[in-house]
Amino acid sequence: MEDQDGAELCFPQLLNASCRKPKLQRTDAVLMYLLFFICVLTVCLNLLVIISVSHFKQLHTPTNLLLLSLAVSDFLFGLDSTLEAHRQTACWFLGDIICCLHGYVSSIALSASIGEMVLISVDRYVAICDPLHYPTRVTATRVKMCVCMCWFCSIIYNGVYFRLILTQPGRFNSCYGQCVIATSYTDGYVDFVISFIAPITVIIILYMKVFVTAVSQARAMRSHVAAVTLQHSGTVMTKKSELKAARTLGVVVVVFLMCYSPSYCFYLLEVTTDATLPAASGVFLLDINPCLNPVIYALFYPWFRKAIRLIFSLQILQPGSRETNIL
Repeated sequence: MEDQDGAELCFPQLLNASCRKPKLQRTDAVLMYLLFFICVLTVCLNLLVIISVSHFKQLHTPTNLLLLSLAVSDFLFGLDSTLEAHRQTACWFLGDIICCLHGYVSSIALSASIGEMVLISVDRYVAICDPLHYPTRVTATRVKMCVCMCWFCSIIYNGVYFRLILTQPGRFNSCYGQCVIATSYTDGYVDFVISFIAPITVIIILYMKVFVTAVSQARAMRSHVAAVTLQHSGTVMTKKSELKAARTLGVVVVVFLMCYSPSYCFYLLEVTTDATLPAASGVFLLDINPCLNPVIYALFYPWFRKAIRLIFSLQILQPGSRETNIL
């Protein structure tokens, strides 16, 4: 009987202090293996986005710089999610420090993604609602500064949010072989306002204004398309490209909200309690979202499809490939 009990423990030599090996239901086990596959796919797809935008100079636009930062955060989140799959399905043998760093890094990547979604919404708001001032207000330098500030704030904020486990790793573990990521109730509810209510409210308000303005501009262009002269054709094409970008990024934002909203409720419940939620919970949606963004780019952006062909054909290794006409 003791041998059987020892076989079910993470650390058989610590009978009274070891956790039992997690037992997953078949559905949870299938989802976690699927999650691991999605994590690998997320890393690969977002790496393609990072290489594409970083390599080709023609893609170094303010909007694409935001997409590059979003791809970096999704890439990190995908890498860290492999540890989450391990945490959910097996005993934790990586130690308390890796456990707390796992929660810290994943939260930084998630917070950065939220901030980048807000920046994307602001970018599209200015481009559609105030197009005349867009080139002067939204420059590559300003976008880089905003992106750096977004990451800096994410690092500092999550350092404060996870101060309990960063200063005392493993304080919430009840036995050896466990990795519990939790915070106080007060911190959880404050984070709910800062990381959920506030950014989602800003995103929805901005994109509602973008949608209303885009619809009115589209109607105006259709009604005056016959009267457009060659002199103004460049302006019309610019408006159409901005509207198309707004539509594509709108899909990215909507998919993010659909995945993030239910997932964050489960995540908040987990970090404010000492219980680990089952793998089949809404957190699974949050791990799928970073994988969907490159798929959306591939569907809506011809330049991304062309960049992928150049990457896989190794043409990016040729001299002067950075100057390739990708648009």
